[in-house]
Amino acid sequence: MKYLCFGYYDKDKFDGMTESERNAMFDACFDYDDHLRANGNWAGGEALQGPETALTLYWKNGKVATTDGPYAETKEQLGGLLVLEARDMNHAVQLMAQHPAMTYGNIFEIRPTGDMNEIIKASEQRRRQVVAS
Repeated sequence: MKYLCFGYYDKDKFDGMTESERNAMFDACFDYDDHLRANGNWAGGEALQGPETALTLYWKNGKVATTDGPYAETKEQLGGLLVLEARDMNHAVQLMAQHPAMTYGNIFEIRPTGDMNEIIKASEQRRRQVVAS
């Protein structure tokens, strides 16, 4: 089963690290990511640019509106996403609890992905019926 792991970090703490400390953290984290790949648990992932690059879209007064910045204003910032392949939530927690980023104060939120196959099939059938009408 796939799990999305949202990685959060404290920007002030990260900015306060020396280059050597940052490099040590990245090296440890990437080494663990290689371990996940080697064991078939890595299903993808991406780092995100800083929250100052975010643009939030929402619906207002019948049209799309935007706001500069992230959706949620918090001390911790979303730094990246990791897609994890695990047997179940307990296995996902076990794998992410070993991630070196935890020792640097990062936080992971883990969520199982939703299977949209049945919903997509039902939608396709409804849309085909509308076109055929």
